[in-house]
This record gives sequence, C-alpha cells and structure tokens, in this order.
Amino acid sequence: MCEVIPLLKNIPVSVLDLVTIAEGQTTTEAFQRSRNLAVLADELGYERYWVAEHHNSRAIASSATAVVISYLANATKKIRLGSGGIMLPNHAPLIVAEQFGTLDAMFPNRIDLGLGRAPGTDPFTARALRRRDAEDFEHNIEELERYLIHAKETDHIKAYPGFGANIPLWLLGSSLFSAELAARRGMPYAFASHFAPDYLMQAIDIYRTQFRPSEVLEKPRMLACVNVIIAETDEEAQKLATTHYQLFLSIIRRTHDLLQPPVDDMDEIWTPFEKQAVLQQRQYMFVGNQQTVKEQLEKFVADTQVDELMVTASIYDEEARAKSFTLLKELFE
Repeated sequence: MCEVIPLLKNIPVSVLDLVTIAEGQTTTEAFQRSRNLAVLADELGYERYWVAEHHNSRAIASSATAVVISYLANATKKIRLGSGGIMLPNHAPLIVAEQFGTLDAMFPNRIDLGLGRAPGTDPFTARALRRRDAEDFEHNIEELERYLIHAKETDHIKAYPGFGANIPLWLLGSSLFSAELAARRGMPYAFASHFAPDYLMQAIDIYRTQFRPSEVLEKPRMLACVNVIIAETDEEAQKLATTHYQLFLSIIRRTHDLLQPPVDDMDEIWTPFEKQAVLQQRQYMFVGNQQTVKEQLEKFVADTQVDELMVTASIYDEEARAKSFTLLKELFE
C-alpha cells in the first residue's frame, strides 16, 4: 500500500517569535512589531503564538517572557499565547505557577506553558540568574504540576493565582533526553529543529515508540519548529533570508548584533568556515516562493508525520515578514 502524504491543511500551524530588535529600532518598537504580527496571526487563524526566554542578548527582547505574553494576549482575541519556552531551572516552580496562573485567569483557555532546561544564555549570565541544577528538571516539572493541575486543598503551599489551573504543559527540547522525558511523562513535545536539526528524526522515533499515556494525553502529540521565509519569487525570499544568516552568524561570533537588513552577497560577510557552520544548522529552513515552500513543507510533514508545525522567521522588514506569514497560512487552508 502506498503511503498517503499528509496535506498541510490537515495540521495546525503556529508561530514562534523571538521578539528580535532590528537595526535602527527601539525595544518599544520591537514589541509593537511583535504585537502587530500576533494580531495578524490571530486574524489569519494560526493555532498558537509562542515567545522564547533569552537573556543577555541585546537583539532579543523576550527575557521577561510572561510579561510579553500578557502584552500580546491583550491585543489578540482567539489565538493561544505561550512560552517556547520558560527555562525552568532559571526559576522557582512556584513563581512560574503564579505567573502563568495569573495569565490563565486573565486569558482563560488561551495560555500554553512550554518548558525547557537550557539556560537561554551564557554561563556567566546563568549564574547571575541564580540558575539551579538542570539535573533537577524533572523534579521541577513535578513540583510545577503540583501547583497547577494536581493542586489539592490539603497542600501546605498553593499557587494563587494558578491553583488547579489546567494549563497545557509542553516539554521543549533539542536532544534525545527531552524526547525520552516527554515520552515517559506523557507530555506533548515540541522539538527545536529550527536551530538543532541533527537529532530530529531520532527524537521523533524515541518519543513515539516510548510514549506512555498520561491523564493529560492519551497518544503522542509532537510539534516541530522550522524556519520559513516566503516571498513572491525564490530570489526575493533568498535575499530576505540573509537577515537570518546574519543573525545566526552573530551568535557564532558572540557579537549578538541587532537584526540586520538583507544583503546581496553573504560571501562578503562570512568566511567559508562560518558559512558551513551556519548552513549546517539550517537543514530545516524552507525558503522560496509559495509553491517552492509548499513542496518543501509537504515533504517535511510526510517524512516526520508531525502533528503540528511551528514557524519562525527572522525577516528585517515588517511588511515582508507579514507577507511571508500570510502566504504561509494560505498553504494550510
């Protein structure tokens, strides 16, 4: 029997926003730009809109993740808002429960809580955050669940707001450890293939074969995040993508530059070694016109059988970014 290739319209599509600050832009303007995209995603019918926790990076404004989620939720109506993710070892689980319990009370049935264990920063900043041992990650998840969905009146410590809140908890990851943990705990799983493509297929296999049903999830539910840039022509999309390459290049160089305008020739900027390093991590970056990207995404969905796609796009021009996400959503309708 021939395998039927899943159509894009059969799966939800969502947005990951790093709230990047563009060259010549203020932090206030970066938040406004993200709010505009969240409103557009809401109107277009995207499933969810997540922002990520990063620290000590002048190019990324989403360090106070829960505050940013509130800002975006206030401007939207139906789309789910959440974290992609909260780096749990950076925080006391009670504080996370209270923050997201507050968000859930303000915006009922619209809040997701994605959890990761990476520092989201460099080792020096991690110490400044009073980061705890990541080896306690699973215990921290269990504690967080006790404050939320498993909360009891007999508990000595309760999260107010948050007590008993049924906030969906997603486990985020870019490694096989996270796949195994999500499977064992019966949690929905989001894989960061947009920057860590090497382990995607192994992680999918581990998660699905080792999955144990839980009270919140009967069968595996997996989301994969990818980079997508769409324009009217392949050439235009490839030029827009040079902004993304420059952003990742600044991470390699540890300069953390602001989001840069697109350029005509990246070879004038990066060395051959840097080019290889950047492109090696971009296996799941889909760039081109609408038909080109449609074919690429259909193959990706057929190969991975993911339940949901999440898309991120580092595009300098706000209008071009809005158009990219508009053209993308049309592929799922």
